[in-house]
Amino acid sequence: MFPEAARCVRSAGFGWTKAGLLAEVRPLTAHGSSSSSSRRHFSLHHRRLGGRAVLPKPPREKVHIPGLERVTYADRMYYVPGLAKPESPRWERDYSDPYRYRSPPHSDMPLLKEKPCYLFHQRSNALEGVKQALWLTKTKLIEGLPPQLLSLAQDPAHQIPDQDERVQNAIKHARFWDTTEPKTAQDRYSKMLLQNLLHLCASLHPSHPALGRRLLSEKYSLAATWNRGEDLFQIRGQNGLLCTSMDPLPALSEAQQVEETAEHTLESFYPVSPTIDLQQVNVYHQHMNSTGFREGYPYPHAHTLYFDDPKSPRCTLRPEQFQAKMVMFAFGNALARAYLQYGTEPLAQLERPVVVQVVGTNGRFFNFLVFQLNTTDLSEDSGVKNMVWLEKDSELYEYAKVRPLIKKKEVLVPAGLAGYNPETFRKFLSLYLHGAV
Repeated sequence: MFPEAARCVRSAGFGWTKAGLLAEVRPLTAHGSSSSSSRRHFSLHHRRLGGRAVLPKPPREKVHIPGLERVTYADRMYYVPGLAKPESPRWERDYSDPYRYRSPPHSDMPLLKEKPCYLFHQRSNALEGVKQALWLTKTKLIEGLPPQLLSLAQDPAHQIPDQDERVQNAIKHARFWDTTEPKTAQDRYSKMLLQNLLHLCASLHPSHPALGRRLLSEKYSLAATWNRGEDLFQIRGQNGLLCTSMDPLPALSEAQQVEETAEHTLESFYPVSPTIDLQQVNVYHQHMNSTGFREGYPYPHAHTLYFDDPKSPRCTLRPEQFQAKMVMFAFGNALARAYLQYGTEPLAQLERPVVVQVVGTNGRFFNFLVFQLNTTDLSEDSGVKNMVWLEKDSELYEYAKVRPLIKKKEVLVPAGLAGYNPETFRKFLSLYLHGAV
């Protein structure tokens, strides 16, 4: 039965592939012939069904015959079929145009070096997160903020009048009142909330004159270079909103506590390489260190660096990687300042540690970090370590809904602001008041 059926199928015009699959069906018309317009293809190797990308055609090779010149349409000043396209020499400008700059070949660059350099910048995505940042910066992690720092905002004399009410109004302004859209975008309300809280803290200037010795800077470029083991590292680029001050921040740990960090062992994440996810370059300056400000700037000391974490399709960071970014840029600002004060030679222990603070937020959760640079001798794992205090994922509020969340005729989350946590803003205010109280 089956051989007869197979013969009938073949006689009806069915074709078979080498793999035994049905490749083409040609139904017969009323006159017994197959119609080309009614063909249907079931081939598994069809171009549209396959995942092959259409490769571009290779450029046509130009053949140059010695002693012969190509006949072109250059004299006629218009296209002529059959004549070759003329080749004009590149026009060299007698002035510098940054929009028409062409870099020389990679092999002809004067800053080309054999030894690679590993870069950490604004879009770096550290795989191991905070652990990788701690190893790169030779730092000891301490969970939570220092007690002497948290106590600054507990005193009623250092608080804002009607503090909780005004903070909630700042949140509502960022989430509800700043736009007429049904839902505010996350990258918009996170920046607006950060500006509102800074503006609210600035209202303490009359009672705290030392706050007037600060200035907010944006779009400054940082650069710092250091050796870790046999590898060379650099951190550079624009990063966040920086609050600079005329006076440096005081150290948070005593000299004895700094010396005790020599017994700390850095956590390893073998077999993962510490340089994973860092950009590797061979064209760089050997000693590139800059705070981002010119010499003689009246606010030379970095006080607090403010980061917002927008949901960008070009660069998405998980919480652990966002915290690693905070550690790295706090270290970079402190290291660049230490090089200006003590020189670029490695020092086992700084006479006066450099302290930099960082606040990172996505518009709802806040991360607080205080970095203390104790040493610039970063090549070996032994010796004094740097110190960092990190407070992770402090929630400022639970919900901010334009419309209530209703399920089965029951209001689960009411409209408006819900779950405000005043402790988170007190931590924010403590870091703002640090050095002025």
